[in-house]
Amino acid sequence: MSKGFTGYGTTAGRSSRRRILRLAGAGLTTAALGAGLTGCEDEPATGGAGSTPPPPRTVSPESDGKAPEGGRTPAPLWTKSTSAETYGDNDELVAVGGVVIASGDPLAALDGATGAERWSLPGGAVPGAPLLLGDGDNDGTLYLASGKYDGSVIGYAPASGKETWRSHLGKEYRQPRPVAVDGSQVYVIAEILEADGSSRTNVIAALNSSTGKLVWKEQRDLGTQQNGVHAAVRGRYLVYTDFKKNLTVRDTATGRQVWTQKTTKTSYGPFTVHQDLVIVPQGQKLQAFALSDGSEKWSVEAEQFTSFREPTVLDDVLYIADSGRTLWALDPRTGKKVWQSTSLKDAGAQVPRQFVRVGSTLYGATDLDERGGIHALDAKTGALRWTFNDKSGDYHAWLVATDGKHVFALHGKKLHALPA
Repeated sequence: MSKGFTGYGTTAGRSSRRRILRLAGAGLTTAALGAGLTGCEDEPATGGAGSTPPPPRTVSPESDGKAPEGGRTPAPLWTKSTSAETYGDNDELVAVGGVVIASGDPLAALDGATGAERWSLPGGAVPGAPLLLGDGDNDGTLYLASGKYDGSVIGYAPASGKETWRSHLGKEYRQPRPVAVDGSQVYVIAEILEADGSSRTNVIAALNSSTGKLVWKEQRDLGTQQNGVHAAVRGRYLVYTDFKKNLTVRDTATGRQVWTQKTTKTSYGPFTVHQDLVIVPQGQKLQAFALSDGSEKWSVEAEQFTSFREPTVLDDVLYIADSGRTLWALDPRTGKKVWQSTSLKDAGAQVPRQFVRVGSTLYGATDLDERGGIHALDAKTGALRWTFNDKSGDYHAWLVATDGKHVFALHGKKLHALPA
């Protein structure tokens, strides 16, 4: 299953409280936070108090472990309070190896079927740093920045929580954070320490995922930041965005910069990769660039005054919503439309910003809570089947993950398991 990548939702005319929390959680200073918010270009509001009320749905009071039929909203198989500390990034909730893990302190792995705690890790994950899953035997490795802030990057077995790998970039670097992983390397960004203990520059580096040894490191341009980076790897290319609206591609073997360019709307990093393309939403336009040289291969435009949200490729289909509450399914190779649905608009529902798919159902997690939550949609038509909301009113964005048998919905501190 393909992995979706990260972006942020906004409200009209001002930055949302969730965005402020995310930026603060990523380690920005007060001055940088204020400057960043001043320059934000927010999308129009979607839904909210002025939305058309959704059609009534019957909430099923019980669950037999199967997905409901006839538009009924399922009751959770289980609900647990967690130590979650999330800022809305898609990689703060993962499901693998029979467990589901939400970023927090302590970092706890819950049994996907029962919700019982399998293991916990004191110190947990660094707030704002991703939970990165690598491929391999025994359901891969979970890579984390050390919660002790000792300069280590550590790999754990997701099913048991046992440490399986550790690396240290060096004393001259501070707070290394893994940003991407492939079959042989873990990619990290870290501050370069000055003699007085300050830092004005940062480095991107590759660590061997077997030995932990440094493969290469490259200093990034002055003015770039180690926070706010969203990254993905495809073959020989490492691609990432940052708060400075840079879209950059490097060679995974050498670290050499292949190309970089400024983007118009991607201040917060939403993009996805498919085969030899990186697909980036830029306001009203969705563009696909060749990973090899940055040339544009296709583009799609939304209606006037609407902006595309975060894209996700699942089972060779690109799913994306726009701020006008239209849901799109596109061929990621060509940008050609597979289908387009207005069922969210018709129901007055919030726009999803993260997707997972199980069988014929597409699940979308929304940013705003009112008229939002976890939408279940027909993957072939985009028709809205039901929406799950825990009615808590928590201001945190919803997050969704799946192990193929269950759909896990995280909202603030509450983690729900829904039948898939």
